[in-house]
Amino acid sequence: MTPSDGNRGDHARGGFPDGVPGTRFARVDWVDETGSTNADLLAAASAGAAEGLVLVADHQRAGRGRLGRVWQAPPGASLLVSVLLRPQMPADRLFLLTLAAGLAAAEAVESLTGVRLGLKWPNDLVVVDGPLADRKVAGILAETHVAGGRVGAVVVGMGLNVDWPDDVPADLAEVAASLDRLAPVISRSELLVQWLVRYESWLVRLEQGDDVALLDAVRERSATLGRRVLVETADGTFDGVAVEVDADGSLRVRTDDGDEASVCVGDVVHARLHR
Repeated sequence: MTPSDGNRGDHARGGFPDGVPGTRFARVDWVDETGSTNADLLAAASAGAAEGLVLVADHQRAGRGRLGRVWQAPPGASLLVSVLLRPQMPADRLFLLTLAAGLAAAEAVESLTGVRLGLKWPNDLVVVDGPLADRKVAGILAETHVAGGRVGAVVVGMGLNVDWPDDVPADLAEVAASLDRLAPVISRSELLVQWLVRYESWLVRLEQGDDVALLDAVRERSATLGRRVLVETADGTFDGVAVEVDADGSLRVRTDDGDEASVCVGDVVHARLHR
């Protein structure tokens, strides 16, 4: 499958200066290339940029994921986007912004393609079933800007694979997938708008204190709960069954001896991938 000209050139040059109506996302800039959209918006936050700034890039030279990893994507083939938020919420609730971003992305994809993606704890979207099951379709990274000893802004970045060429490196193709392998090609700009509209809806609910609805929706769409997982943390690894996403965003895992461990920071590998 070769990415269509319509997808690669599907955005208005420069973005959407009037933003997305009905949302806080009042300005969307779209560039051909940058180092990292997250890094750019963190710099903008430091310079005093208002909430709602969105930056999209066709290509990132230094895209990054969790734990310092590199985010790889063929130029023009993925939705690479970051948004600047200035949330008025305690620091211990900021993890909800990442969960909401992933949930909104899954909802946007399903609305446009009919493809149901699962949420893999803590911040990935994966294929639910079929020959590409458990392949990563998107990853989300939230980073904070701290000023005066408090969180002044949060930048939430996402890379979502939309329309990959045939010559994707083998090591990447073994662990990741693109939407065009699952459904007809869709426009990145339309996907962007649908994501921002749904993200706005969840952000409003969080601002109203409705954490329960978000967490319930995340659990319902989880690709991790009920699965046997290998948990990798700074203290080592262990096996178990993922049984719950708790109210603080941690993953509760029941080990083989019947004990339960709460994982706040770490990675999980679904059993199907590490056997």
